[in-house]
Amino acid sequence: MDTILTAILLGIVEGVTEFIPVSSTGHLILATEIFGYDAHAWAAFNVVIQLGAILAVVVLYWRTFWAVGMGLLRWRAESLAFVRNILLGFLPSAVLGLLLKDYIDIMLGSPQIVAWALIAGGIAILAIERTAKPGPASGVAQLPARQALGVGLFQCISMIPGVSRSGATIMGALAMGIERRTAAEFSFFLAIPTMMGATTLELWDNHAELMAGTGPVGWSEIAVGFAVSFVVALAVIKLFVAYVSRAGFAPFAWYRIAAGLVALYFLT
Repeated sequence: MDTILTAILLGIVEGVTEFIPVSSTGHLILATEIFGYDAHAWAAFNVVIQLGAILAVVVLYWRTFWAVGMGLLRWRAESLAFVRNILLGFLPSAVLGLLLKDYIDIMLGSPQIVAWALIAGGIAILAIERTAKPGPASGVAQLPARQALGVGLFQCISMIPGVSRSGATIMGALAMGIERRTAAEFSFFLAIPTMMGATTLELWDNHAELMAGTGPVGWSEIAVGFAVSFVVALAVIKLFVAYVSRAGFAPFAWYRIAAGLVALYFLT
C-alpha cells in the first residue's frame, strides 16, 4: 500500500480512537499487524500523529485555556487549582514512563497484549459502569487534589498497550465519584502534557533516522497523518462529550471485547 494512503488510514484510526475509551495505540498496533505494515517503521509515526488529535483539544477548548492563562497572570485560585490538578494527574505517568520506557517499548511490539487488554478493559468498564456513583457536576478546577492524583495513578495503567489512556482516566475518575462530563474533559486535558512528553521522547529516539530521511516513513507521512488525525478528532470530541453526558460507556466496552476477540482470531 502507498505510504501516504497508509498515513491517511492510520490518521483516521488515531483521530477516531484517541479520546474514546478503546485505545488509539492499541488500534494502531493492530492495524499495523493485521494489514501487514512494518511495525518498527511506523512506530514513531504512530506516536507523533497523536499530537494532531491533541491539537484538536486545544482548538475546541481554547476559551478554557485562555481563561486559565489570564487567571494565572492575576494569580486567581481557580486557575491555580486547574494547573495543579493537571500537573498532579500528569506526574505519575511522567515518572513511570521514564523509568519503564524500555519495558513499554517491548509491550508495544506485542499485538497479543493489545488484544487481551482490549477484552480486559471492556470487562472493567462494564463493572465500573454498574457500580460507580458519580457525584454532582463540577469542573476540573473544582476537583480536590487527591482525586486529581488518583486519576493520574489510573492513567499509569494505560502504559499497557490496549488499555486506553482515555479509558483508564475516565473510568478511574468515575470510580472515584467524578461525574461523566468532568471525567471526560479532565482526560482530554491530561492528554496534552502526557502525549507531548511521549512524542518528545519518540522524536528524540528516532531523530537521526527522521532527519536523514533514511527510513520508509518520513516527514511527509507524519504531516499527512497529523492533519488527518486533527480533523477527525475535532468531530469525535464533540460527539463523544455530547454522548457521554447523557448516556453510559457500555457500548464502548462491548466494542472493546468484540475487537479484542476478533484480533485474537486474526493473530492466531
